[in-house]
Amino acid sequence: MPLRSVVFDIGETLTSDTRYWGDWARWLGVPTHTMSALVGAVLAQGRDNADAIRIARPGVDVAAEWQARQETGQGDFLDESDLYPDVRPALARLQEAGLWVGIAGNQNAAVTELLYGLGLPAAAIVTSGEWGVSKPSAAFFDRLTAWAPGEPHEIVYVGDHPANDVTPARAAGLRAAHLRRGPIGLTSTAPTADWTVNSLTELAGLLVGQ
Repeated sequence: MPLRSVVFDIGETLTSDTRYWGDWARWLGVPTHTMSALVGAVLAQGRDNADAIRIARPGVDVAAEWQARQETGQGDFLDESDLYPDVRPALARLQEAGLWVGIAGNQNAAVTELLYGLGLPAAAIVTSGEWGVSKPSAAFFDRLTAWAPGEPHEIVYVGDHPANDVTPARAAGLRAAHLRRGPIGLTSTAPTADWTVNSLTELAGLLVGQ
């Protein structure tokens, strides 16, 4: 079937979460390796990754702590070093092949501007913070299908998380690619995915041939 659009998740698809969790570790006053271990533990249990913060500081109000970080200038930050090295060439190859490339993930609204600031080869960027709905809700994918050009079966959603990305995208009638990247992508399977790939370079090669 022909494709018109390819939409990418953000965390552990385009960007590494290393800085994100390192910044939380410094804010909470715990070693970075401890924070990483906590994140891995809660993800292995199928829990919200924010539970790692709650374990590190019992009783914490995560939203309030996040606001405090923002107010002290320690909020979101992204630069070129946060991108996986295959991101720019893969997205550029898809655009050169005539596909519409979008970016849509579960982040606060500030991340949209940060990603635009990187000048990525993408036609549009949006976050759940802007839409007011987040994955894996059907409402997020309803917004996505209205946003990206094409009928649902002409849109591919790419992400590392089977439960947040692949399964709800397929339920919405989209095609889905499971990227084996990051702690979730590498330790889970997505049998309903149309493609399972080890890199965005591999994915671009497959899609351009469609």
